[in-house]
Amino acid sequence: MLTVPCLASAAVKQKAAHKAEQHTAVPHAARPAAAPEKTHSAARHPRDVNAAATESVSVVARTRTGQDAEQSVSKAVMRQFVPGTSPYRMLSRDAGVNFTSTDPFGIDSFGANLYVRGFFMNQMGVTVDGVPLNDQTYQSVNGLSLASAIIPDDMQSLRMSQGAGSVELPSTNTLGGTIQVTSSDPADRRGGKISQSFGSYDSYRTYIRLDSGKLNSSGTKFFTSYARTDEGMWMGGGKDQFMQQVDAKLVQPIGSQSRVSAFFNWSGLTQWNYPDTSVGILQQNGWRTPNLYPNYALAYSIANGGPVPPGYEGVEGIPGSQIARYDGGQAETNYMGGLHFDLALTDALTWNTTLYGHSQTGYYSYSDNSTPSPATGAPLSELVWQNRQERYGIDTSLRYRIGRHVLEGGVWYENNNQAAGLFSYNQPALGQGAPLEAVGPYDVYGPAFQQGYGFQWTTNVVQTHLQDSITLARGLVLHAGFKSMVATTAGGANYNNPDYTGVSALPNGSLTASSAFLPHVNLDWHANRHHEFYIDVAENMRAYEVSAYGVGNSIYSVEDQETFVAQRQNLKPSKAWVYLGGYRYTSSFLQANATVYHAKLSHPLLSAAVGSLTNPISQVIDFGKVSMTGATGDITLTPISGLSIDNNLSYNKGTYDRDVETTGGYYALAGKNIVNYPAWMYKTSVSYTWRGATAHFDANYFSRRYFSFMNDTSIPSYWLANAGMEYRFGNVSLLKDVTASFNVYNLFNTKYIATMGENNNPATGDYQSMERGAVRQFYGSISAGF
Repeated sequence: MLTVPCLASAAVKQKAAHKAEQHTAVPHAARPAAAPEKTHSAARHPRDVNAAATESVSVVARTRTGQDAEQSVSKAVMRQFVPGTSPYRMLSRDAGVNFTSTDPFGIDSFGANLYVRGFFMNQMGVTVDGVPLNDQTYQSVNGLSLASAIIPDDMQSLRMSQGAGSVELPSTNTLGGTIQVTSSDPADRRGGKISQSFGSYDSYRTYIRLDSGKLNSSGTKFFTSYARTDEGMWMGGGKDQFMQQVDAKLVQPIGSQSRVSAFFNWSGLTQWNYPDTSVGILQQNGWRTPNLYPNYALAYSIANGGPVPPGYEGVEGIPGSQIARYDGGQAETNYMGGLHFDLALTDALTWNTTLYGHSQTGYYSYSDNSTPSPATGAPLSELVWQNRQERYGIDTSLRYRIGRHVLEGGVWYENNNQAAGLFSYNQPALGQGAPLEAVGPYDVYGPAFQQGYGFQWTTNVVQTHLQDSITLARGLVLHAGFKSMVATTAGGANYNNPDYTGVSALPNGSLTASSAFLPHVNLDWHANRHHEFYIDVAENMRAYEVSAYGVGNSIYSVEDQETFVAQRQNLKPSKAWVYLGGYRYTSSFLQANATVYHAKLSHPLLSAAVGSLTNPISQVIDFGKVSMTGATGDITLTPISGLSIDNNLSYNKGTYDRDVETTGGYYALAGKNIVNYPAWMYKTSVSYTWRGATAHFDANYFSRRYFSFMNDTSIPSYWLANAGMEYRFGNVSLLKDVTASFNVYNLFNTKYIATMGENNNPATGDYQSMERGAVRQFYGSISAGF
């Protein structure tokens, strides 16, 4: 959607910062799992949602509040993916969902993106155990990536609403839907689980979990788990894409209806990244144009003005030295934890409260051929974007059942302290030591010799909500409510290097996004056990993002303080009206669903770098309005026991509604198609289970995606297929549920572009801002409980 783009190229030094802060954009759904059976489930209290683990994908009318039907991924479907696969990829089978990644697991932070009905991942409300993630992207310092927030093996439920999202969900992002993840509870009996996976390019993944079982008569129990994922690079000489995670959870029941739980997650990633490419690079150099690592001598020579490899020169608008870079990567550490209170005060009144905290430290690097290392004399250096984030919050609500009404009200508060800076580190002279690695440490040859800029912000958010669910008649439920939000950010640049930025002062000041009344109305009618109709209407607002100089969808990224003050006077936060209606049919042999929708996004803010490649001018542009109208349809057949055949089709017509005039030129955007999202998607899958064996196959079609805002550059359509099988041996000696599986990603080795717009999209023509999807890879896994 429109939160990605930027209307032109950036300078080499900004490109490095872009790469560090980038938010990858767009689409592709790898559905390595077969279509699930879809069933309808009645509304239930949050405590009850996880009580029954189904063996299919269920479509529930709602869990806490009114919204269009949720898509819930079951444990059985989760098992059809390679262990450790990103939760986003597990959602990618649904109509209208478009997930892309440069790696099969979907954990490459630079190369993984999700779109749902045209809305980008950072326009959706995402929570894990009630903690808002705000889904961080690389052009912002907001929140946390879902892949880093929980080990997929520890998920109990994964639910997505493609409507406007529920009013009680804590999030500053929600414009076009919600994703809610709940961790599994510790087991009642002492034991655990271990799984091991091996794959192509020396990839492997290990998972271990220990459950305490009930420790006393009150039912106290806990679990702790560890996961290690090491993906080998399928292109270039980068070492790997590595992630470690630890989860822990303690549950203390209070009586028969209340409980307190504590949860904790730690993640550490060190990932070498794949290089950005463009249409011109693909046409001239082919599909494999890797970074130069570990050939430091060649990178050194190029930075010194030497020749680039054959084919690297002559790509329109991109110097060969910008294509032939040494390396790029990232290192990030996250801590997240909190307490959840689920208390039944009376038979009719419940009180739910979540207290949480999150700490993040991140380093994102790219080799810089334009800045020499003064301490060593090397003609290149390493540019590192560093961020720091500390946020704490509380979300509390009361729910009261009386007669035909379920009343709920609550408040959410969060304090977020964020910092970002750009630093240059020395690389060694040739033959005088090992070059710096893209994942650090970076101070091997001395501290940073240059700081480009520094930013620091404090953001406070208060959101309140009130709603009522009314049973008007048997099977007919009306949900009506609203939320209010005030989000205030103060701060900005606290350091400026005029030699780097070219200006005397960078943006600093306060911003407030507020709305007293954001309504949401949902009507759901179950005519009988087979037929359901629903209507959903809502308005949402997104708080302002924070991002540093020259990048991101934030007014803090404009070129100087004067521009910041001028543009702040007319600045308005992004809002969206979402309207949808749908019908669902459910029987034992056929499950069908059809939805039509319309969304109107107002005041989408894009940080645009316009001007020449070597002299960009950063500014924030209010694109006025974006319209999206579409439809989705899904049919699942279960003709015989164990066989499931699913087909779904989605269409989205997304257009910009006005022309845009910038300092870099006038662009007639009115009526142009939105970038990075395919108008058409078709997905088909078949799965069959016989006794302990399950086999599945899926094929997915994605239509053309526009790359430039003026639609004169696009990426062609493609098909992507995946397959897999699993056999459950049951209990073997002391081991329980012994399972072996085999998966093939990109079965036919399709060459396709996965990520687009990670360095923003061009106004017209080509730009080095896309990444290739992963080649065919094979994975084998074995797991057992004890």
